[in-house]
Amino acid sequence: MTGKLYIVGVGPGSNEHMTFRAKKAIVESDTIVGYETYVNLVSNLIEGKTIHRYAMTQEVERAHQCIDLAKSGKTVSLVSSGDPGIYGMAGLIYETLAETGWNPKDDLKVEIIPGVSALNSCASIIGSPLMTDFAVVSMSDLLVPWEVIEKRVEAAAKGDFVIVIYNPASKKRVHQLQKTREILLKYRKFTTPVAIIKGAFRESETVVMTDLENLPSHSDTLGMISTVIIGNSSTYTYKDLMINPRGYKSKYNLEEQTNLNLKV
Repeated sequence: MTGKLYIVGVGPGSNEHMTFRAKKAIVESDTIVGYETYVNLVSNLIEGKTIHRYAMTQEVERAHQCIDLAKSGKTVSLVSSGDPGIYGMAGLIYETLAETGWNPKDDLKVEIIPGVSALNSCASIIGSPLMTDFAVVSMSDLLVPWEVIEKRVEAAAKGDFVIVIYNPASKKRVHQLQKTREILLKYRKFTTPVAIIKGAFRESETVVMTDLENLPSHSDTLGMISTVIIGNSSTYTYKDLMINPRGYKSKYNLEEQTNLNLKV
């Protein structure tokens, strides 16, 4: 008897920002697996279920247990914050299954349930910073060598992308963000807007608006649940909001259009 494996993105943490599909999958599941902090985010939905909690660095163990439980007939939800397909567990699950010769049409049923990622939730808090092309980079070098990350930052900086940074710093890792700042300053002004959002939509949420000149390499606002958004050459701030123009202003007279609408 084969069960089913849901890889569920629960969003930034509040139930208000979790999709209906995510809630439905968790309710349908008899078994919940996940990093302890993520499991706690859905504590109101998992009463009476079998729960397997893991530490942060046990991703491989989580993946194998989820697959084994589902193959034994369980309906399993592997919960992740944000979106499981963005720096989440979806990739590891598929990699593990692929090594076994898994056939998605005939074998174990796997469904990824997307969630609101940090780039979405954090952007919504600070205005409209992602209106044009942007790049997302993680500063964590546990799985990707820093030399590779550095090349990606350089390419994004040179291409004038708005840059979203995941995992900007940790207690042991503080130099990457400082190096990123140095790279960006080769291509961008000191006054380029920067936002640091920690714990988006959680009780501990904090927002710091700053610029490249004053971007810290380490502070209480930087950590594994923090996201940094760095503007491009067009980004500006307005009353503690970050705005990245989509281009309408260059094509339309926005003030004139507003006046016309008011007359109508």
